[in-house]
Amino acid sequence: MSDDVEWVDEEAGPVVRPYALTGGRTATSTSSSAFDLLSMVVANGSVISAGSHLGSEHRRLLGLMKRTRPIVEIASESGLPIGVIKVLLGDLLDQGLILVRSPLPANTSPAEGLLREVISGLRAL
Repeated sequence: MSDDVEWVDEEAGPVVRPYALTGGRTATSTSSSAFDLLSMVVANGSVISAGSHLGSEHRRLLGLMKRTRPIVEIASESGLPIGVIKVLLGDLLDQGLILVRSPLPANTSPAEGLLREVISGLRAL
């Protein structure tokens, strides 16, 4: 991977093109095509097999997912584009190393009673 690293200056650090991190892939596999920005992901604690083709970015993402987090937060903290994150997470899902939970559908709304309690609480302030 050292061929893909270009030093801009000492403060910026190395610059790696996104396609180098994904092996030139821009889409996830069929089993991971349902990634949403608000999908929650977590590492399931499985051991990485010796024959897996996971790179350092995959391992770094696993470190960021020790607790359940939305994909958008992982992308923000890692500093990688969301497209790259989705491809790398697809690899981890295919290896059985993460669990993914899709967000609730947008048409799911909270109960009316709960909303009334929130409004009452805000008025009390």
